[in-house]
Amino acid sequence: MDDEVQQPEYEVGTGMLCVFGRQLKLLRERAGMDRPRFGSLTGYSASTIASFEQGRRIPPPKFIDQADELLGAGGLLSASKEEVARAQYPAFFRDAAKLEAEAVVLHVYAIQAVPGLLQTQEYARAVFAMWRPQLDEVVIEQRLAARLARQEIFDRRPAPHLSFVIEEAVLLRPLGGEVVWRGQLEQLLLIEEKRNVEIQVMPLSRQEHAGLAGPFTLMEMKDGRRIAYAEVQGDSRVHTERQKVRELERTYGSLRAQAHTPAESRSLIEKLLGET
Repeated sequence: MDDEVQQPEYEVGTGMLCVFGRQLKLLRERAGMDRPRFGSLTGYSASTIASFEQGRRIPPPKFIDQADELLGAGGLLSASKEEVARAQYPAFFRDAAKLEAEAVVLHVYAIQAVPGLLQTQEYARAVFAMWRPQLDEVVIEQRLAARLARQEIFDRRPAPHLSFVIEEAVLLRPLGGEVVWRGQLEQLLLIEEKRNVEIQVMPLSRQEHAGLAGPFTLMEMKDGRRIAYAEVQGDSRVHTERQKVRELERTYGSLRAQAHTPAESRSLIEKLLGET
């Protein structure tokens, strides 16, 4: 049976973030520090400290470790780092984000937008700004930071193997305007140069197409587990049942065979840039 992800709602200003914020405030007050003083010691403004304490902003891991030491928390705050980090993602993506960060092999099929791992900051901001229902500015900044943090996967050692099949329509859609769009295409060319990354474009002209059931991600973990992830309209599912994962692996194999080769895909992207 598939494992459907059931997750607590850690939205901004609620749940885990508020619990952490209350702990931080109590420890700060117990240490006899006001917000300006504590902020100066950690490198943040008093208003930012207030946002951390009120659960309106997600504190980075470095700050949490600093606060734990400065306030003599004895590891209480540092122990919350993983759960606080999970809160930066929308609920439907939290387990997938953790698996993605640990994967040694990752395959992504994208049909609506450039995959998050490949997005520029400007393109990602445009995507979040178009979200409906509309996201608050605080949430946009939170999710933008989280999306960019995911891209640390490219700097991991040993390097994971990453492949992407992207619909040509995605590359033709100028989300955010021409400047943002061009920057995104240039980013794809830069990332494609990495030896552990392959990017393929599925051309609009194909008469056969294996991916009509929708986008998905395949992951292989260090221990050999193979996992699939799929989402649509904020609903998501992590599949661990071998038959389902195997079906999606076969689908991805067909998609790669039907798509342009990496070299052909690079030429297509360069052509799009040259035409503008």
